[in-house]
Amino acid sequence: MKGESGKQNAPEADGCEAATLKEKAYEHELARLHAELVKLQLWVVHKGLKICVVFEGRDGAGKGGVIKAITERVSPRVFRVVALPAPTEREKTQMYVQRYLPHMPAAGEVVIFDRSWYNRAGVERVMEFASMDMVQQFLMHIPMVEKAVVDSGVILLKYWLEVSQEEQRRRLEARITDERKIWKLSPMDLKSFERWYDYSRARDDMFAATDTAWAPWFVVRADDKRRARLNLISHLLSHVPYREIPREKPTLPKRQKPNGYTEPKDQPKLVPELAWPSI
Repeated sequence: MKGESGKQNAPEADGCEAATLKEKAYEHELARLHAELVKLQLWVVHKGLKICVVFEGRDGAGKGGVIKAITERVSPRVFRVVALPAPTEREKTQMYVQRYLPHMPAAGEVVIFDRSWYNRAGVERVMEFASMDMVQQFLMHIPMVEKAVVDSGVILLKYWLEVSQEEQRRRLEARITDERKIWKLSPMDLKSFERWYDYSRARDDMFAATDTAWAPWFVVRADDKRRARLNLISHLLSHVPYREIPREKPTLPKRQKPNGYTEPKDQPKLVPELAWPSI
């Protein structure tokens, strides 16, 4: 079931390990889900909905790829991605969640957090940027903050992308050898790889303290990137009630006549057209 549109999403997994999804099948299903996301976008604007989607997970779990899959066919003015840098010296003195609150959605917006206030429960704890007392205070208070967010009318969805040790190793090694991906590999990623079980403990404590009735966590198995993207987008669509807004199909009007217009002789410099090899 998918919101209020009455259409069926992909069937539920049967619990068995599925074969890797082929690219053609993936592209077909992703195109279908992109069309649904556009319908959702129009409904969000029409109804003034406020949606906040939080993405957390281990390094290399594929958060960026999922976010790209969600946003590549919708308007960035409606679907807004927030990926905050390290806090400034001033922000370090603020109430911890303070720097995240200005980015929360207004009416007609979907805000996607590529990592969020849960940095305190994860990377800051594991890397000892925050004391255990600070972490415990965060875990104690954040459910009430999220309750206030939800009570204000925000639809809050929290996703954790889980990846196996073997797949994380493969992806991080690929970042070392692939020149297109070297920017993705930071010293923090290497420490994250080393401290697998510290992250596991931090994740477990985070779930125990913040998996609430009003803001539950949803875990996505992400060893197969394609399946993870389709599963997550389908889940998101099913948790936001929406309908397709009827609209007339537009037709292109006739172009105006030139009325004496001619192309100028002096043109700006053209980009050279190179002889690329055909595939």
